[in-house]
Amino acid sequence: MKQANVAFWASKKVLLTGHTGFKGSWFVRILHGLGCEVVGCGLAPETSPSLYQQIGTFAFIENQKYALPEFIDVNNADLLKEVFDVFKPEIVFHLAAQPLVLEGYKNPVDTFQTNVMGTVNLLNAVHASQSVDAVVVVTTDKVYNNVEQIWPYREYDKLGGKDPYSASKACTEIVAAAYRDSFFSKRDIGLATARAGNVIGGGDWSSNRLIPDIVKAAFSNEPISLRYPHATRPWQHVLEPLSGYVRLAECLCENRIKYSHAYNFGPELTDNISVIEVTKLVASQLETDISIMTEIDTEFTESQLLNLDSTKSKHDLGWHPKMSATDAIALTCDWYKKVSGGADPAGMLDEQIEQFFIRKDKVNEYA
Repeated sequence: MKQANVAFWASKKVLLTGHTGFKGSWFVRILHGLGCEVVGCGLAPETSPSLYQQIGTFAFIENQKYALPEFIDVNNADLLKEVFDVFKPEIVFHLAAQPLVLEGYKNPVDTFQTNVMGTVNLLNAVHASQSVDAVVVVTTDKVYNNVEQIWPYREYDKLGGKDPYSASKACTEIVAAAYRDSFFSKRDIGLATARAGNVIGGGDWSSNRLIPDIVKAAFSNEPISLRYPHATRPWQHVLEPLSGYVRLAECLCENRIKYSHAYNFGPELTDNISVIEVTKLVASQLETDISIMTEIDTEFTESQLLNLDSTKSKHDLGWHPKMSATDAIALTCDWYKKVSGGADPAGMLDEQIEQFFIRKDKVNEYA
């Protein structure tokens, strides 16, 4: 990873919650590539296959070394405190969450419990710790009070949420701000929140997510049903926001007061494309004719239009998206095609991570 600050990250002790998820599994590979010592807190994967199992993530985290369980629920406040007491992390990335809008409708209590109180438990453990320098709490682009406006949302826009998942993540933002202002600012602990767009990438096997649903339909020669075919989202490859989180943590350690804010990490506005456009692009990349059925989900409402303005991250952090939506889809499909043909899943991650960090078309300027 030639364009990351390896000297800064070498031997850093990093706590990563949500390390067993799709995004977390990618992040573990990045952090280890940077030379970090990583302990993870996350639940056992719910899908089979799962990227966590495919790449053998547990072999690359230090839970065993510190005699900690492989799976740790952020709702277990006592165990979280033990993790901090034993490991003494310097940087914390909080990704653990119930991440699906539809699941939020089906299980709202669990969604609020994990996304809100899980964050409270984590930040309370940080507050009790003496080792932490910086915390990055990852939320979502859906924290905004989405009124379907055509202009993109900025970090100072009103928070909200018309569904349990979105509302729980807006609450997470408020919890983070409260801990930052009440406790962390007095102890020189940097805390920022990161609001990313819709991430895609190889190894996502979650149900009710567009790319995994298309891939499964293509591989099984079944039709794909789209709930909201004309809804647009800020699609981006998972490596885009993860590189932003890395940069944000570096900045927090450099100047905790200056960078302890919220930041959007999204694609260029031209890369906000519709669900049906994404489906057709994926089908083309997978070289398959997928039968597309469309329907309107009248039971569970989702927003139709959502745009993010990432100007603040570009200006303050020097972060820029590198890939177009088309490039991100091509890279994602390449992973699924090659892995289905027998390629090593972990090797494919490492190869794509290396390619991403040395891309020259749009350079993350924190080298």
